[in-house]
Amino acid sequence: MILKNLLSGDLPRSRVLAAVLVLVLLGLALTPFIFPGAKSLNVAAKICVFVVLVASFDLLLGYTGIMSFAHTMFFGLGAYGVAIALNHLPATWGSIGIGVAAALAVSVVLSLLIGLFSLRVKAMFFAMITLAVATAFQTLASQMSEITGGEDGLTFRVPELLSPAFQLREQPFLGVSLDGRLISYYLLFACAVVLFLLMLRIVNSPFGRVLQAIRENAFRAEALGYRTVVYRTWSNVLSAAFATLAGCMLALWLRYNGPDTSLSFEIMIDILLMVVIGGMGTLYGAVVGTTLFIVAQNYLQDLLKLGGTAFAKIPVVKDLVNPDRWLLWLGILFVVGIYKFPLGIVGKLRMRLRKA
Repeated sequence: MILKNLLSGDLPRSRVLAAVLVLVLLGLALTPFIFPGAKSLNVAAKICVFVVLVASFDLLLGYTGIMSFAHTMFFGLGAYGVAIALNHLPATWGSIGIGVAAALAVSVVLSLLIGLFSLRVKAMFFAMITLAVATAFQTLASQMSEITGGEDGLTFRVPELLSPAFQLREQPFLGVSLDGRLISYYLLFACAVVLFLLMLRIVNSPFGRVLQAIRENAFRAEALGYRTVVYRTWSNVLSAAFATLAGCMLALWLRYNGPDTSLSFEIMIDILLMVVIGGMGTLYGAVVGTTLFIVAQNYLQDLLKLGGTAFAKIPVVKDLVNPDRWLLWLGILFVVGIYKFPLGIVGKLRMRLRKA
């Protein structure tokens, strides 16, 4: 009952999915202890950030049926909010609070304006408008060097508790140093869990049910008395707010932010891939899709190195498994995944359960 309330009544409804989610949660919670090393910790931190980002995008695309290319703009706003605040103010928790609050305020205003002036048009035109706004913002961030650092970005200090030089205790615990980097990671992990559960609460509330009704048939929802433009606008605002918070998390972890770090269009493509792999219209898909994509993105090249060593004497095969071909293999894996799971992994599991 406690678990059901915690998940807002939206249980995985599949033993396989439940097992996968538990493995991901335990893996992220215990990463510093079971996967030692800077790379594994960075991968786990990136998963925590992108679970929030991808889930916030699915709130817009999967639950409301709105395609927006401005999602990375709000992601970048959060990262720049924290970066600018800590670059110009003392490295304190108060400065972080000011940066987060300012970024949220700007994101809410921008998303509200975009929603009110653009969501009355057809879906394709709205997507094009958001693409134009996101491109303009990226150009602006690159040119405003005095504030954003331009193409070089901003490097800043964080509070002492989150600094790598901070030591909670001199002796390691279970072989892991209790330093500021570890505290930063668990802060990210806790934020990711809380924000994900909050989004789960939203999509399973009466407001979330109306969003799903609008996605299925906007005309019918309008006929039932729901003002679809208002609901779509608020969905856009909420999605932007969560994306902004994900950007704040990324900046705190990297202690740096620049245009390529949080505003790149490649990030938008990655978000779309993660949503499609996991399954649209289910926040659990964001967890599965993000984990699979980021793990493949970071470790596929290492796997190909092993394959290159094993097949070094076979002319054609050694070229195919060359580590430089990792993007090719990532693309092949994506195509095969879409062919096998057209509704996403979570969608496929739940469809199989309904048939059973």
